[in-house]
Amino acid sequence: MKKINMYALLLIVFFLLPLTVVAEEFSPIVSTDWLHQNLDNPKLIIVDIRKVEDYRTGHIPGAISLFYGTWAIKKGDFDNQLPEDDELVDLLSSAGIGPDSIVVVAGTTESGPDRVNTSRVAWTLKYAGVKTVGILDGGYTKWMMREKRAISTDIVKPKAKPYQGKFNKNLLADKDYVTSQLGKALIVDVREPEFFSGKNKLPFVAKAGRIAGAVNLPTAQVFDKYPPGEHLETCCYTLKTKDQLKNMASGVVGGDLSRGIIVYCDTGRVASTWWFILHEVLGYTNVKNYDGSMQEWSKDPNAKIEP
Repeated sequence: MKKINMYALLLIVFFLLPLTVVAEEFSPIVSTDWLHQNLDNPKLIIVDIRKVEDYRTGHIPGAISLFYGTWAIKKGDFDNQLPEDDELVDLLSSAGIGPDSIVVVAGTTESGPDRVNTSRVAWTLKYAGVKTVGILDGGYTKWMMREKRAISTDIVKPKAKPYQGKFNKNLLADKDYVTSQLGKALIVDVREPEFFSGKNKLPFVAKAGRIAGAVNLPTAQVFDKYPPGEHLETCCYTLKTKDQLKNMASGVVGGDLSRGIIVYCDTGRVASTWWFILHEVLGYTNVKNYDGSMQEWSKDPNAKIEP
C-alpha cells in the first residue's frame, strides 16, 4: 500500500513540476520560443489585442480576442483611460482570467502605437491584480510574418469565471497625486525630445511643454528592428536587451530601485512601456503611470508647465 501511495505521489510531482518550472522561468518580456514551448500550459492565456477582423484571419493557437480599445477607453475629453474597476472585473471574468493566470499580451509592432499597446494592456492587467503578465516580444508580427510559426483560425471562446483579484491602485497616478509629488518624486516624460522641450505638441494637448521638473526618457529608443538593417516592410520591432534597457534607465532615473517615479506621456499609453520596463523588467518597486498625462495636465491653468 505504501509503495502504491509513493508511486502516486511521484506521478503527481511529475505532472505538476512542468507548471512550476513554467512559472519560475517566465520573463515579462516573453520570447516567441518560450510561448511556443508553453502553448499547452493550462494556466496560460494569450490575449490578442489586434482588431477582431485581424484575429479572425489568423492568430496564435489558443489566443483569445480582446482588442486594445477594450482596455483603454475614452472618458470625457481624455483618451486611453482605464475602464472603471467594475468594468475591468467584468472583462476579466468573461475572459476567464484569474489573478493567478499567466497572461501574455500579443499585438503587432509595425507602428509606434502598435508597439506600446501591449504594455498599456499589461499595465492594466497588473493594475487589476493579475500577478503574472508579459508582453510578446516582437508580437504577432514576429511570430507569423518573420518566423512563420503555426497560426489558427479557430475562434477561441474563453470559459468565464468570477474575477477575484485585488486591485493594485498604487500603480496609478492621478493629477492631484502628481501635483503633490512635484519636487519629491522623479517625474519622467517619455515623449520625444521635441515634445519634452516644448518645440512641438499634439493637437489634443492644450499647451506645449512638460510637467515642471520632469526629466526625459524617450520610449521610441527602447525598440530595435528585427532583424537589424532590414526595411520596415519586412521587419518587426523587439525590445532591447535587459542590460541595454538598464543602462538607458539608470542614466536618467538612477539605480535606487525604491525611488518614487511617475511616468507620463500625452495620454498615458506610451508611458506604459517605460512603466513596464522599470517596474516589471528592471525591478523598480515604486513606479506609477499618470493616466491623464499632458492631455489632462495642460488643460489645468494652475498646473505647472516648463519651459
